Amino acid sequence: MTEPDTVVVPFDELPRLPVAGLRHSWHVHGPGDQFGTLNRLTGDVVAAAAGAVRTGERIGLSLPLGLPDPSFFGRQPPKHTVFPMWPGAWDDRLDGFYPQASSQWDGLRHIAAPDGFYGGWQGSPDADPGPLGIQHWARQGIIGRGMLIDLAAGGHDPFEVKAFSVAEVEAVLREQGSRLRLGDILCVRTGWMDSYLALDEQGRRELAERMADPLGYRCAGLSGSEEMSRFLWDSGAAAVTADNPAVEVVPVDREAGSLHLRLIPCLGFAIGELFDFAALAAACHRDGRYEFLFASVPLNLDGGCGSPANAVAIR
Repeated sequence: MTEPDTVVVPFDELPRLPVAGLRHSWHVHGPGDQFGTLNRLTGDVVAAAAGAVRTGERIGLSLPLGLPDPSFFGRQPPKHTVFPMWPGAWDDRLDGFYPQASSQWDGLRHIAAPDGFYGGWQGSPDADPGPLGIQHWARQGIIGRGMLIDLAAGGHDPFEVKAFSVAEVEAVLREQGSRLRLGDILCVRTGWMDSYLALDEQGRRELAERMADPLGYRCAGLSGSEEMSRFLWDSGAAAVTADNPAVEVVPVDREAGSLHLRLIPCLGFAIGELFDFAALAAACHRDGRYEFLFASVPLNLDGGCGSPANAVAIR
């Protein structure tokens, strides 16, 4: 990982990709970079993040691996088998395991721009496990100051189209008394996961049927606009996570654009989806304090396109 200056290269000074026409950061951390915005998690940044721990309260941010059930986007839940090794000893295995089926990270080989994957890599993820694989993130973990951005109190239906603007995000930060700083891991709560977990079995099955098509459902999320990507980049954030399936609003507004496309292949952002922030939000509102130490260790899986989140907040 590189050691960036405390001043982020301004978004409006980044060049545009010739085909996609979107601003990109492929030159910022040099050729062969594997970390993207996680480069912002320098030793000093992580050490400072430890100051967010006041009580030692620990709150898990990941769903059980078997949720959502049924799985979304044609994935399947893992089959867990427990079996004896010898008298008094047991082992277990997972079959049909999709690393991105539950609370998860999208890695830098998850999607490409028309110009290539992040950094300009032109390879094929199924042929070369080295470049941009999730193993690079696993070796140091994703650890920094977490900041809850609780958008769930706005009275919207998380299962309907609602594109949160930069102004709305900034308003919530002001209401919380929160200030962002370099290397923050943003935890965006839309209320989607709370609504999903409240569904009965039939409701979950019907939602999964609609979500067999990645664009066949509706959910509240961040706007896919250039303004949003500018805000996220210029804020100095190291990663963006959310409690919905895509971080951004779905369906994508074609005029605004795709936040996935802007963030992952163009800017090298680490983004996480399907996190569970309900318990964290309750604790933050209880104490009036929205910062915490965020710790996540992705799977050390060579060539992985993503990973379970394995995330915890330490307050």
